[in-house]
Amino acid sequence: MSILCVGSVALDSVETPFGAAERVVGGSAVYFAAAATFFNPVQVVGVVGDDYPMADLDFLASRGADLSGVERARGESFFWAGRYHYDLNTRDTLETRLGVFADFEPKIPDGFRDARFVFLGNIDPMLQHDVLDQVRSPQVVACDTMNFWIDGNRDALLALLARVDILMVNDEEVRQLAGEANLLRAARWVQERGPEVVIVKKGEHGAILFAKDWLFYAPGYPLEEVFDPTGAGDSFAGGFMGHLARAGSMRPTDLRRAMVYGSALGSYACERFSIDRFRDLSDRAVHGRVEEFRRITAFETQVSVEEHV
Repeated sequence: MSILCVGSVALDSVETPFGAAERVVGGSAVYFAAAATFFNPVQVVGVVGDDYPMADLDFLASRGADLSGVERARGESFFWAGRYHYDLNTRDTLETRLGVFADFEPKIPDGFRDARFVFLGNIDPMLQHDVLDQVRSPQVVACDTMNFWIDGNRDALLALLARVDILMVNDEEVRQLAGEANLLRAARWVQERGPEVVIVKKGEHGAILFAKDWLFYAPGYPLEEVFDPTGAGDSFAGGFMGHLARAGSMRPTDLRRAMVYGSALGSYACERFSIDRFRDLSDRAVHGRVEEFRRITAFETQVSVEEHV
């Protein structure tokens, strides 16, 4: 069951306390596809300039990513440069050049329009609406957004909430969107406007899924080495949606497992720059990390008298 992903296909230059990478492949759609293709084929829609090294994405095509929806336009590809602080939780944007992405108008190929699972990457809410106008009968629609759109195109974003099943945001964004400091109340505010599920990403501290009458927390995986957290959130989304599409449902058990698979794939994204960790990552390693999640979070609810004493 293919997943349609619409988002940015970019070039990044990244500096962290542990190294640097110049003009490497990135963008929300690229990280999403790198993670989601461990579970399902992904149909990618985006735009690149004539400077983009598409050959660097060949391994994604070999794993089931259909890149025929990535348009090549004359000009420069979307470029972002940033520098992370020592804690890797904060970063400074050094440069952003939209290039051909500034005029991006998603054109969904006819062969992509029957996708049952749709992920709307972090793009203008008006473009996200346009994508949904082009797909036929999606079973599950998930979307991401950011502070810029919450401030700059709030009305379109609020209208979009009525059309999506899952909203993925970080804790700062959901508070800003709802005007509510408490995460639980902020998530409930969002749910009242449409999405059945709200996922709040908390970086290295994991993510919380808020459903109608239950919630689930997946911790961040404790890594010994973190080189580059760029794209971890989009990789989380790819792992989450990939597993959910493989399950074919939004039952609570499937959503919980998807959260853990998302956390596992998000953690792998941090282990090298760009999408390089995904190039040689095996299915066995992914499932092994999920099993490790189970071991480090499992506990017994019955306490014996001896243990209590």
